[in-house]
Parts: sequence; structure tokens; C-alpha cells
Amino acid sequence: MTDTRVVLINGARQCGKSTLARVVAKDCTAEWRNMDRPVDRKAADDDPTGFVDVGERMVIDEIQRAPELFLAIKEVVDRDFQPGRFLLTGSARILGLRGLPDTLPGRSETIELWPFSQGEIDDKPDGFIDAVFAKGASLRHNSDIKRADYAERLVRGGFPEAVGRANSSRRARFFDSYVSDLILRDISQLAEIERTAEMRSLLEVLAARSGQLLSISSLANKIQVSANTVRRYLALLEEVFLIKRIPAWSRNVSTRAVSTSKVAFVDSGIACNLASADVRSLLRPGGMFGPLMEGFVLMELARQLSWSQERADLFHYRTRDQVEVDAVLASRRGEAVAIEVKAASTVRSEDFRGLKHLDDRLGDDLTVGIVFYTGEHTLSFGPKMRAMPISALWEVPPP
Repeated sequence: MTDTRVVLINGARQCGKSTLARVVAKDCTAEWRNMDRPVDRKAADDDPTGFVDVGERMVIDEIQRAPELFLAIKEVVDRDFQPGRFLLTGSARILGLRGLPDTLPGRSETIELWPFSQGEIDDKPDGFIDAVFAKGASLRHNSDIKRADYAERLVRGGFPEAVGRANSSRRARFFDSYVSDLILRDISQLAEIERTAEMRSLLEVLAARSGQLLSISSLANKIQVSANTVRRYLALLEEVFLIKRIPAWSRNVSTRAVSTSKVAFVDSGIACNLASADVRSLLRPGGMFGPLMEGFVLMELARQLSWSQERADLFHYRTRDQVEVDAVLASRRGEAVAIEVKAASTVRSEDFRGLKHLDDRLGDDLTVGIVFYTGEHTLSFGPKMRAMPISALWEVPPP
């Protein structure tokens, strides 16, 4: 399977981890164990060492339900250097598990699996990040995707089960069930949450505030809990891959830059469902198309960063003077790509205010400033300023 002794596929529930594990392991003679099955979990609890020490490769599905197996796995791989000895899958960030004795440092490799990207759904190349750092302002892309098509993509999201449900009401039932099960089952394993209604309320408030800075005190006041409780809940929601924090970026370009993170939902379909937003309401004037589209773009970028050749990190930027940029891709070489997201099908020069602010401060280190919009053509608004269809994210091939 790999040169590494232990591989962990970590990611959200129902994003395809078990399916991928079966595909990867199909050519190997491997024992398959599923910790969602009571009989397997009971065997693991009673005799962790005997459970894993079977002399051949093993796949353990949903290992976060049996964290006591990690020490037993460590004992095995410390004396058996066979590559690909264990393939593990987990639906929670393993470091967040209570009482975890050892996370196999130096012995394991972790692969994060996300819900489908738009390129995976459309069988497109998903090469924007590599292309934009390579080509900068010379990158061009035209699209025939309409504004309503983008709205449909938002409410569909990327979970395989949701993508396969064309009926919107059946898709909504999947999202409702997914969130409820996640709170009642996975989060309950990570921490004892007695008042699950508060967690649900927090999720709904987060969805309604898409695109806004994360204010702990404001969230606490809204759902009538303490700020410490909100912090704890947010950490749990991250651990089960429901939300992702986007840190603030400064690199000392402005002493007035704020340090507050933003939160994006890992899947736009869940965010739309929590905000009671369907295609029709998104397209209505005053709807949530813009804020939800920002989260959608942020997470498409986050997905792509997990496989792009360009090593970069994702941030947002905002000053106390309300100058903001929705996304900053900062490469390890010191170059940056700045991105604004608009749900409109037209772009105005004032939409580039934040991008030009960064250009003034970064100079040659800014590769290009892009306003993503729902129009069809790439348009020039200056030497390094471009308006570009959002579909460039998944339709542009790598260089």
C-alpha cells in the first residue's frame, strides 16, 4: 500500500473513506475490521494486542471508536517493519480523541479526505492553484456556467450521497440526518455534550453568518451559553470535519490587520441546508448567495491545496479600516495570490479595493489579484487585476 507502516485516512463521515480504503487494499491480503460493528469493537476492547497482531496486513475502519488500539498497533509496527502494515480510517481528527495514548509519531502518514471537489464531480482537472502561481495575471478562463448553475452547486455540496440525490427534498433529509447523527454519535464520543440543541443552534448561527469574522462573544450571546462553551463546541465541530477555521493573514503588511479567524463549512450543501437556503432563495435579491459562495470557494481552495504541487497556505485578510480580501494563498516562497468572491455576474472596479490595497503593500510578491464572479469571461482591471469565472477553480488544468 505504501512505504509507511501505518496510513490513516482521516475525514468527514460519508465522504468515501471506507470505499477508498477498499480500493487501495483490494490487491492486498488484508484483514478488514470495522469499529462501527459492536462485535469488532468488543474484541478490540477485550484484547487490543491480540486484535491487531494477526501477522498480516489489516484495515481498521472508524478507528476513533477504539483509540486503545493505537498502543497495540505501535507495538506491532515497532517490531514488524512491513510497509503498509495497517490502513486506518477515522471520522474525527485523531489528536482530538479523549485519552488517546499515542498517535504513532514517525510511524504513520495521515491523508485527509474531503467531500468531492467540483472537479471530481465533473471529471475536471482541479488545477487552478498550480496554474495561478505558474501563470499569474496571464491565466485566462472562460466559462458557460450560469449563475443558477452555481447556486445549484452550492446547495448540492460534495458528499457522494447528496450528489447522487437529484431530488432536493431527499437531499435535505440526508443533510438533516447527517448533522443530527454527527452530533449525537461522533461528537458525543469526543466530549460529553448533554444539551445537543445548543450545538445545533450554534451551527445554524454559523451558517447564517457565513463570510463574517468569528466573534466568540457574539456567538455566545446569540445562543445563550458561555464563551468557553462556544470555544469548546467550535473545536469539536472542527474535529469531526464539519467546519474549518480560516486564519487571518498579515505578514506585517499592515499594522492594522485584524487577527480574527473566519469559519467556513466543509460542505456547502450542509451550510445551505442549515441556513434554509435553496436555489430559488439564493438567487433572490438580498439572499445569502454571496456569503455562502465565499465559503464554497474557500473550501474548494482548501481541497485543492491538499493535492496541489504548489505548497501554499490559505488565509483571509482584513484591516480595522474594513479593507478585506476573502482569500489569500501564501506560498512557501513568499508569493501571494489574493482572491475576492462575488456572486454577481458583473464586476466593478470598486470590487478590487482590497486586492489593490494588498498590491500596494506587497509589490512584486503579489502574483495576481482575482475577483471570482458568476460571469463567463476573464476581464482585465489593471496590470495584475483580473475578474475570472468561479469555475476556473475546477476547470483550469495544471500547467
